[in-house]
Amino acid sequence: MQISEITTALEGHMPLGFKTLNVLSDCRKAGLVIVDEINGFATVGAGNLAPPVPNDQVTTMVSETDRIARAFSANDLPVLAFLDTHEPGKAEPPYPPHCEAGTGEEELVPELEWLHEDENATLVRKDCINGFIGAFDKDGGNAVMQWVADNGITDLLVVGICTDICVMDFVLTSLSARNHDMLSDLKEIYVYDKGCATFDMPKEVAVDVGLPETSAHPQDITHYMGLYFMASRGAGLVNQVNI
Repeated sequence: MQISEITTALEGHMPLGFKTLNVLSDCRKAGLVIVDEINGFATVGAGNLAPPVPNDQVTTMVSETDRIARAFSANDLPVLAFLDTHEPGKAEPPYPPHCEAGTGEEELVPELEWLHEDENATLVRKDCINGFIGAFDKDGGNAVMQWVADNGITDLLVVGICTDICVMDFVLTSLSARNHDMLSDLKEIYVYDKGCATFDMPKEVAVDVGLPETSAHPQDITHYMGLYFMASRGAGLVNQVNI
């Protein structure tokens, strides 16, 4: 069965419900979270886990993220960007070494470098898959919880890579934290389909590079499944963002 046939079958059995999000009218106070749109994951040829050739899903993610982030900043709305950053040799299992400090893989993609100088942006380096967990400091403070509280955020819009890994881990943990009143006045968490992407490793490619078949990671299917599981836990799915 071809990938397109599989995703069509998934839609038949597990449909996704999308909405258009009008940020200024639908949200009392919105915040944008950008997950790991860094060179090592999203710039062609920039590292072990970066796409080897241009990838439409990744290209669209970066373009849409840049558009939305600029609109958030223009309207004085807060932006938080995670940058996956590891000390040499300390990548979190089960993934190989990646985005090591000092390599350049851990830096924002060129299209988003402007966030370093933007007064509405907060950059958080994390050394684990789950950005919410990675935002804890040694004293028990949490940069995400503090950012939400300081900005009075009621609605989160989440974009980034990978849909089914770091994005999903952050969203699911944030939903649980919200449900347990750990995130101040936060009410809704939205995930933007075109603002997210994941990587592509068909089964035959995994085998060709010496990995087991179980390492297969077909992009369209895993992206869909990531969206499905986030929605099943209470995230709102968005297929258009207007600001």
